[in-house]
Amino acid sequence: MEPLRPLPNPMLPEAKPFWDGLRQRRLMLPRCRSCGPFFYPRRLCPSCHGRDIDWIEASGKGRLYSFSIVHQAMLPAFKVATPYVLALVELDEGPRLMSNLVEVEPDPERIRIGMQVEVVYEDLGDVATLALFRPARGPAS
Repeated sequence: MEPLRPLPNPMLPEAKPFWDGLRQRRLMLPRCRSCGPFFYPRRLCPSCHGRDIDWIEASGKGRLYSFSIVHQAMLPAFKVATPYVLALVELDEGPRLMSNLVEVEPDPERIRIGMQVEVVYEDLGDVATLALFRPARGPAS
């Protein structure tokens, strides 16, 4: 089966803990020991440019910071059925991640900036696992 999205390269050394965590259903974030968590994974802290970086497990919870409803995929490599929701999620730990909002109708009447979201995982075969987000289902989720 042909993938619906371009496949990531989970073997880049600076991002490997992130991708390995997703395979284990854990959302891992790089953290500068001086400045705190950040995203995307890189070798230097984006704030202080320090190299004292470790990894933490994020809660997987956050808020919808921004979104767009995509009605036409602009790149042929994206074969996800349209319309879909492209989402910028601000995690409770602070960093923002670009992802998709799933399990909700792609309708601006049903999606609100600031709505609580939680991570869900999508396996891309043996290659990688993605972190997607859905509307939060409450404290017991």
